[in-house]
Amino acid sequence: MIRVLIAEDVRILREALVALLGYEEDIEVVAEIETGEAIVPAALAYRPDVAVLDIDLPVLDGLAAAADLHVRLPECRVLILTALGRPGNLRRGVEAHVSGFMLKDSRPEDLVNAIRDVAAGGRVVDQKLAYAALDVPANPLTDREADVLRLTGAGAAPRDIAKDLHLSYGTVRNYLASAVTKLNARTRLDAVRIATEAGWL
Repeated sequence: MIRVLIAEDVRILREALVALLGYEEDIEVVAEIETGEAIVPAALAYRPDVAVLDIDLPVLDGLAAAADLHVRLPECRVLILTALGRPGNLRRGVEAHVSGFMLKDSRPEDLVNAIRDVAAGGRVVDQKLAYAALDVPANPLTDREADVLRLTGAGAAPRDIAKDLHLSYGTVRNYLASAVTKLNARTRLDAVRIATEAGWL
């Protein structure tokens, strides 16, 4: 019997997933979670074989929870089920030791088969997401440009970034301008968005 934990904040979808998996003789849903920070405690309590996680969860996102789960309960394999088919999420998932990625518009039978494959030690990636990841160009940002953009995305002002990174204010402004130009962005925040979705931050 494959023991499954489901983390999804949209109630109707979570309950539909539980009902869907309830029809499978070899799968048992042992826990239903609606927030990201509840994933690891529930997994430690119920010891699922597979955790099916959404990315966009309240408090803690599914990929951050997956990384923590890998450390705390490495025998539990993670399958991400998401509407956010961004290549950057796939890269973050690899870093978090995720075993599979499925999009929410997948066929129900494909999800069930993905759970079985992941439980058996396999890896599963939705074809659309895999092709999108292959289409992303190489990262044009230097490490410093990425650092400055990351801090900008967290809400830091250029003067604060300069202080944190031991750089001059003018140097930080130059890094931001360079990043905006390289990414063909309209603004600094647009550059943050582009780089985040591509998995460069």
